[in-house]
Amino acid sequence: MFGLETWVEGRGNISSRKSCQNEEKPVQMMFKKSSFKMTYVEEISTAILLLPYAGNELNMIIMLPDENVELKTVEKEITYEKFIEWTRLDKMDEEEVEVFLPRFKLEENYDMEDFLCKLGMTDAFEDRADFSGISSKQGLSLSKVVHKSFVEVNEEGTEAAAATSSVVYKCMPPYFCADHPFLFFIQHCKTRGIVFCGRFSSP
Repeated sequence: MFGLETWVEGRGNISSRKSCQNEEKPVQMMFKKSSFKMTYVEEISTAILLLPYAGNELNMIIMLPDENVELKTVEKEITYEKFIEWTRLDKMDEEEVEVFLPRFKLEENYDMEDFLCKLGMTDAFEDRADFSGISSKQGLSLSKVVHKSFVEVNEEGTEAAAATSSVVYKCMPPYFCADHPFLFFIQHCKTRGIVFCGRFSSP
């Protein structure tokens, strides 16, 4: 568990765009008024908020597109290089802001066989597999590889686990309300490496 500082619990609605129609679903929201680093990327019409974890080793980064911008539009534009540029600390303004963020818990399982085969790891799933380096038994091969990911965000913090361009600024409102689909990243501060990422949206 990585601790965020104390948040206040509340309730609200999350809107989602599905089949060109707006839908609203009630959710439990969290609220905190404090100084956070923020910026706005005109290129993708998206506000970016940085939430530090206790100990300052990790940050949660929220990318919230404008309400009229679909999440997939932003996802298509993101590259690692752009993400690093957009989230540079020296290009983010620190200001007091009211943040409204939903509590959420996401869990997913992935069958990795197709992905691994496309990367060239084919022998491991066939009779010619060679695992002599880790076992003395003969005739071993992989039958299935499953990746399970899990993240939960609440007032106490975030629990996460897994197995296996230029920035243009504009005046930001004094609040950041994540009441529609957004992307989130957990980033290691020292290396700026992304240790977890996901999307919050209604299917």
